[in-house]
Amino acid sequence: MLFIVSTPIGNLDDISLRQAKTLISSDIILAEDTRSAQILIDAIQKRFALTVKNNMKIISYYREKEFEKLPEVIEWLKQNKNISLISESGSPLVSDPGYLLVKTCVKEKIPLTVIPGPSAVISALTISGFDPSQFMFLGFFPKKQSEKNKLVHKLMSVKISFPEVVFVFYESAQRIDETLRSFPPQWNPEIAICREITKKFEEVARGKTSELVGKQYKGEITVLVK
Repeated sequence: MLFIVSTPIGNLDDISLRQAKTLISSDIILAEDTRSAQILIDAIQKRFALTVKNNMKIISYYREKEFEKLPEVIEWLKQNKNISLISESGSPLVSDPGYLLVKTCVKEKIPLTVIPGPSAVISALTISGFDPSQFMFLGFFPKKQSEKNKLVHKLMSVKISFPEVVFVFYESAQRIDETLRSFPPQWNPEIAICREITKKFEEVARGKTSELVGKQYKGEITVLVK
C-alpha cells in the first residue's frame, strides 16, 4: 500500500503520532532528500521511542528520477510492500514529486491513502491576516521576467471576476524582489510575505507591494496576494 505522508515544514515537533507510526513501519520510504528523511526518522525514534521496521529502506525519489523509478516502485507495491512517500517538507505532490506515482496507483487500482499534516500554503493563509475562504495556489512563481509579467496580468483578470480571492505561491529569497516589482503600480495589491514558517525566525511582512519592494528576505518564503 502507498502512504502519502505529510511531514513538518520546519519544526520537527510538528510530527504527528500517526505520521511517525506510518513511517517507522514502512518497508520503503521514498524521499525527496534522503538526508532529511533520516533526520526525521531519528527524531521520531527519539520523541516517540518507536523502533524502525527491520530492513526498512530510504530511497531517493525526486522529480528528475520519478519517471525512471516508477516501474520499480509499482512492482514493489504489487508485492504488497508498504511504501511511504514524503517530500523534503510539507505535503507530497504540492509543488513536490509524487503526482505521477499517485496517478499510476489510481490507474492500476493499487491501494493508497494520505496521512495529512503540515502545509506551508495553509499555514501561510492562516497567519496572513487575509480572508482564507477563497484562495488560488500557484505553485512556484515563474523565474523568467516575461513569464512573470504574463502571469501577473492573468491574475489581474481573475481578480475582476473573483475580487475576494487570495493568490498563494512559493518564491525564493533571491527572486522575491523582482517578483514583487512585476506587479504594476495601478494594481499595487496587499501582500503578505511569510518566511521560515514554524521555525525560530518565523516572520510575516505585510503591506502594499510598493512598501515591500527593495527589502531583503531570507529562508523559505510563501507569498500571499490579496
